[in-house]
Amino acid sequence: MSDPAEARLTGPSVASLARAGREILERSGLAGAALDSEILLAHVLGVERVSLHLHPDRPVRPEEGRLYLDRVGRRAARTPLQHLTGFQEFWSLKIRVTPAVLIPRPESELLVTTFLRINDRPDPLVLDVGTGSGCLAIAVAREAPRARVHASDISEEALGVAARNAAAHGVADRIHFHRGDLFEAFRGRGLEGRADFILSNPPYVPERDVPGLQPEVRDHEPRAALVAGADGLDVHRRIAAEAAAFLKKTGHLIVEFGLGQEQELRETYIRPPLTVVGVEADLAGIPRVLVARAAAPAVLSR
Repeated sequence: MSDPAEARLTGPSVASLARAGREILERSGLAGAALDSEILLAHVLGVERVSLHLHPDRPVRPEEGRLYLDRVGRRAARTPLQHLTGFQEFWSLKIRVTPAVLIPRPESELLVTTFLRINDRPDPLVLDVGTGSGCLAIAVAREAPRARVHASDISEEALGVAARNAAAHGVADRIHFHRGDLFEAFRGRGLEGRADFILSNPPYVPERDVPGLQPEVRDHEPRAALVAGADGLDVHRRIAAEAAAFLKKTGHLIVEFGLGQEQELRETYIRPPLTVVGVEADLAGIPRVLVARAAAPAVLSR
């Protein structure tokens, strides 16, 4: 005979609760409702998602069920999934995120891929401008163990998130975080003219496009990390004007940009002593990353 006390501690099964969550998300019109419902349930239960399918009849404690349905309700209201779980995968790394930082996108991994393809030094000096969650700096430090990395952000809260991520991935001793606006954070630290690489995923959304952004992005991610003036290129113009002072003569600048911005940015970054040497497309075939350097080289293959 079952213990009545134990019965009071358990509620619906994993399968029935996941189904209820999926139905709530479907009614809200959310794409990917089934996946999101399972991710949230696995997060609340502290298990891997596969466990939900291996043990569908596992009873869920009432407090866990209430917490799960609260998370589902917030997701139905378009709170980003990553803000509810606290993490986003980037470069196969579990990166902590909060509303203070931009949620890392898969497309931004192309910055790391491009760096690794070009880099031929065992100990490059790398500047990450506008680090946010620290995902780029951390991926570089993990892939190039002797790299010396400096990362900047204007937000103290963002730098706190980045520092915690660096510590979680064992690279805190090789990334120096500096607070300041773009390159201002690096001035007076002996970095001028020394960088082998500058990486940046700056804000590049035009003001006019903000109303059309997904609610998860428009209403929950930091506007300063998304929007950069009327045409979205204000921060890019500043990077183009200031980057050369920190690059070695053979250093590379690698920056991310948005759909339809390639031609104008090619013109923006062709300013002495910078020269554009290539543009890389993402997995969808969309031009996504521009590469410039401080001396005229052979053109990179596209």
